[in-house]
Amino acid sequence: MKCDLCDKEAVVHLTQVVNGEMKEVHLCEEHAKEQGIDINSPLSITDILMGLGDLKQGFEHQLSPTCPRCGMAREEFRKTGRLGCPDCYKTFMAELAVAIKAMHHSTQHVGKIPAREGVQTRIKSQIARLQKELEAAVAREDYEKAAQIRDQIAMAREQANEEGGAA
Repeated sequence: MKCDLCDKEAVVHLTQVVNGEMKEVHLCEEHAKEQGIDINSPLSITDILMGLGDLKQGFEHQLSPTCPRCGMAREEFRKTGRLGCPDCYKTFMAELAVAIKAMHHSTQHVGKIPAREGVQTRIKSQIARLQKELEAAVAREDYEKAAQIRDQIAMAREQANEEGGAA
């Protein structure tokens, strides 16, 4: 099998299923090394999540951003899967967004709240969500929906008070 980028023999073969569609990437040793794949060791999950799924679409080599605070380069982040300082989150935001979306199928938490956080935290989260819905309904001038949401917020606050705390 030939490399997807040149006519050399491919030594790395990756298969990924995205939305039920199978994509294959075949790379020669040289192009695999350019993408940060060490063919002498197994792939890390970080390598896979940090862009190997998009190899066929954009092989242009981009200048690696480096964190201005700690000096960590993209390649180091991709190899270790760890960030060096708080500023790395800003520097590598694009890579993190791709990894988070690949792992959780979303970039926003929509799951359950751990039981250890208790009822109060769940109620506060529910009230915050309802507050956003209320603001959106008012912005749309959907006052009937806004009134319903207002009543839900009042009930949630009442429940919070009964559970032993103010929300």
